[in-house]
Amino acid sequence: MSEKIMNIITLDEIKELAEIVSKNELGRIKLKYGANEIVIESKNKEVISSVPVQPSMTVQNVNASVPQENTDKPEKSAPAGNIVKSPIVGTFYSSPSPDKPPFVKIGDTVKKGDVIMIIESMKLMNEVQSDFDGKILDILVDNGQAVEYDQPIMIIG
Repeated sequence: MSEKIMNIITLDEIKELAEIVSKNELGRIKLKYGANEIVIESKNKEVISSVPVQPSMTVQNVNASVPQENTDKPEKSAPAGNIVKSPIVGTFYSSPSPDKPPFVKIGDTVKKGDVIMIIESMKLMNEVQSDFDGKILDILVDNGQAVEYDQPIMIIG
């Protein structure tokens, strides 16, 4: 008997699903259980399975390759300047409230210490101050968008 992965499926069952995808020339099977997800895709008759799991869980002896992201898109060159990154995981807000104007817009000049955004995390509003003097060259995320730790948010030149 195989050990269950994420308490929902065994490695043997994943292999069986991969065979079904391959034999029936299906494009993709996606299984979701709560925050956990298993995706099995077939590309050029090669079966690829991806098993993202929570950090506390481990999967061993999985003989599958991880799909590579499509890199056919031309890369957009980033403007030169100082990159302001998110200090925490949360939600980016450009203004103190929906009825107030944004802290900064592209083209605005800021000084070190000026509040330039809010990152909401765990129901706390965290004001983020600029570490740089300069002009806002670009804002890389949309208002209300989820952001990750160390994700580039703004470019100040």
